[in-house]
Amino acid sequence: MTNWKKNLIYCCFCVVVLYFGAVRPLTHQASHVAKSRTSQTANEKSPRSHHSKHHQQAAAEQSMRRPINWKKSSETKPYPDLTKVKNFNVLVKIKKNRTYLRDGKKVIYTMYSSAGNYHRDAQTGSQTSDTPTGTFYVQAERGANFFNSSLNEGANYYVSWLNHGEYLFHSVPTSADGSYNLKEAKKLGKSTGSHGCVRLSVADAQWMMEHLPVGTKVTIED
Repeated sequence: MTNWKKNLIYCCFCVVVLYFGAVRPLTHQASHVAKSRTSQTANEKSPRSHHSKHHQQAAAEQSMRRPINWKKSSETKPYPDLTKVKNFNVLVKIKKNRTYLRDGKKVIYTMYSSAGNYHRDAQTGSQTSDTPTGTFYVQAERGANFFNSSLNEGANYYVSWLNHGEYLFHSVPTSADGSYNLKEAKKLGKSTGSHGCVRLSVADAQWMMEHLPVGTKVTIED
């Protein structure tokens, strides 16, 4: 075999070794990095709408006042400016002892609350709250205080959402002399306690009475 043929074969062999030994691994590595970056970008762009309602509500409670103070606002941040809220509505979670002010489905403020006590339904055997569940709308009836002689209980800062004065948002309960019932007030945000109304802190109840527009949608869930 002539020398030039030997040299040609040797050159081809070197090219093959160089390709599989260096060029191809680098190409594969670059492809892997590109895929990794694509995956990372996709994860970074993942919409927040994938978060559950539970996660949204948990995040909304980060500014909640602790320990609970039944006299003061539930959150340490200011109440929302409703002129800047497009789809204002209220959601009450009876078992969670929370009332959520929302813009659409986004929670913008969380209030400690206590709704109706549970009792066993004689027909179904299930536990049912004295607070009705469903969709309701804020009514015109509201005021600074009331007293129900048949229940020997009253409250301050009320606003009606069903039956024109029967079911209300209002403060923790008061006695006949107008003083707050401390035993009942301590239930706020911790357990149910009412005859069907939704109890709030004194400050939250006053804000609701003064700012809750007539016709506001109120959703109450067990």
